Amino acid sequence: MTAAEGALDVRVDRFRCVGTGQCAALAPADLALGADGRARPLGGTSELSGELADAAEMCPTEAISVHRRATGERLAPEG
Repeated sequence: MTAAEGALDVRVDRFRCVGTGQCAALAPADLALGADGRARPLGGTSELSGELADAAEMCPTEAISVHRRATGERLAPEG
């Protein structure tokens, strides 16, 4: 698998995000709170870390999702 094929998109629905900060605390390499207090992805990643998966799973408003860029397959949250 090439780097491009393995690339992931971290998506944050900013209308659903209520800015609890759990995600930024769990996955600070991938997510941060913006000036408006809502989560934002920090950049592309090519590996689904446990921390990033946990952040998507634990978001109380289900605002965070992680997808494989090449296929659109949702990797987190599960279900």
